[in-house]
Amino acid sequence: MSQCDFASVSGQLFSDGWRPGGAGTADVLEVATGERIGEIGLADGADVERAGASASAAQREWARASFRERIAVMTRAAQALESMRADIVETMIRETGGIRAKAEQEVTKALDELRSAAGLPDQPYGQLLPHDDPSTLSMARRVPVGVVGVIAPWNAPLMLAIRSVAPALVLGNAVLLKPDVKTSLSGGVALARVFEAAGLPSGLLHVLPGGPETGEAVVRSPHTSVISFTGSSATGKRVGEIAGGLLKRVVLELGGNNAFVVLDDADLDAAVNNAAWGSLLHQGQICMATGRHLVHERIADEYVERLTEHAASLVMGDPKRPEVRVGPLIDARQASRVHDIVTASVASGAVLSTGGSHEGPFYRPTVLDRVTPESRAFTEEIFGPVIPVTRFASDDEAADLAGMTAYGLSAAVHTGSMARGLALAERLRTGMVHINGQTINDAAHVPMGGMGASGNGGRYGGHWNLDEFTYWQWVTARPTPPAYPV
Repeated sequence: MSQCDFASVSGQLFSDGWRPGGAGTADVLEVATGERIGEIGLADGADVERAGASASAAQREWARASFRERIAVMTRAAQALESMRADIVETMIRETGGIRAKAEQEVTKALDELRSAAGLPDQPYGQLLPHDDPSTLSMARRVPVGVVGVIAPWNAPLMLAIRSVAPALVLGNAVLLKPDVKTSLSGGVALARVFEAAGLPSGLLHVLPGGPETGEAVVRSPHTSVISFTGSSATGKRVGEIAGGLLKRVVLELGGNNAFVVLDDADLDAAVNNAAWGSLLHQGQICMATGRHLVHERIADEYVERLTEHAASLVMGDPKRPEVRVGPLIDARQASRVHDIVTASVASGAVLSTGGSHEGPFYRPTVLDRVTPESRAFTEEIFGPVIPVTRFASDDEAADLAGMTAYGLSAAVHTGSMARGLALAERLRTGMVHINGQTINDAAHVPMGGMGASGNGGRYGGHWNLDEFTYWQWVTARPTPPAYPV
C-alpha cells in the first residue's frame, strides 16, 4: 500500500477491522477553510468495552510472540508510514492548520518513534538476583502490562499518539487509542492504516475516536491497566484522579508555560531566531512552545524591536500555500481565547508592539512588551502566536521569574557563557532545559516529560518506555520444593 486511503473507510472506526461506530459519525473539517475533508466513526461505551475485551484476548497471544516478530512489525510500520507520507502530510496540513514544514517534521518524528521502539524488545529484560539457597534461581523480569489506553491530542496528532502506541505494542501489549475528533484522520485512521500494512495481528490496536466520554470509558475500562494521556493540565488531573482511584498506572504529559531566558551576553541574532521559532511554530499550539520571554533589561529594547519586525513580516494564511509561515488556530473559539488574554494583558499595562487582532481562526503574530508577572500573558498557557516579553535585571531575578509558574515542562537559556547557562539551568524546575537552544525540542531516545502541572516526569522515550509499559515480575525456581517445619 503506497497511499493511506482515507476515503474507503470513511465514517468507520478501526476495531477488529473497519466497522461503524456506535455513536454515529462526525465530519472532519479543514481548519483554514471550513471545508469538509472526511468523516470518521465515533465510538461509544459499548465500542470501548468490546474493543477492550478483544484487545485483552489478543494481547495474551501477542505477549508470547517472538521478540523478532514484534521488531519486524515495527520495521514494516516505519516502511509503511514512509510510503504513505505524502498523503498523511497533506491531510495533516488541512486537518491541523499547521504549515507543511511542521507536518513533514511530525511525520519524521513519528518515524523516529517507530525505529526507536523497534530497538526495545532485544534489550536485556531482567536481572539475576541473589538467593539464600545457591541452588535456587532468583530473577526479576519485565512482563507486558496488558492493555494500554492512549488518549492523544489534536496539535501533533500522529507523533503524540505513536510515541505511546509503538513502544506499548512492541513490548507485547495491546492498545486502545482515543484520538481527538478534530484530527482523527492523521491521528487515528493513519495509524490504523500503517499497522494494517505492517501486518499487526488483529485485535491488538483499536482506534476509537470520540469526545471526553469516550476517553473516560477508556480510562475506566476494566481491560486497561495503564493510561497514557497527553493534553491539558485540567483534563490530565481528571484522568489521573480516575486512573489513580482504579489503581492504574498513569503517564501524563500536560501543558506548559515555558520560559525563554535571554541573558545580557547572549548572541542576539541567534536568540531572536530561536525565540520566534519557539513561540510561533504551529501558531504556538505546542505544549513546549515558548510562553514567556525573560530578557535582560540591557538588551530588551533591541530584542523587542527585532522580534516585532520579524513577527510583522510573516505571511499568514492557508497553510497549503508555500509562502505561508503562520496558519490558523485550531478554531475560532481558540482565537477568541487568545485575544482575551492579549487584551486583558494590554489593559493591565503590557505594551502591544505588533499584532493583537484576528479574523476567524487566523490570529496575527503578536509581541507584547513589559509584561508583568501579574499579567494573564505571563500566568497562563496561551496556546497562540503570542510573544510576551518580561524584563529582568539579574540572573537571580531571571531564575525567580522563571519559577513563577505551576508548570515545569521545558525552558531555554541564551548566553555567551556555558558556565553561566548551566548554573541558571540548575535552578529551573523543568523536565527539559536547553542552553542556547529553544523550548520545542524532543527526540525519540530521550526522557520526555515535565514536572508540576506539566505532568509526572520524563516518562516517554528510549528505554524509559520500559518503565511505563512493562511490570516487574519476581521469579524463583528450585530443583526441589523446600521442607518447612510446620
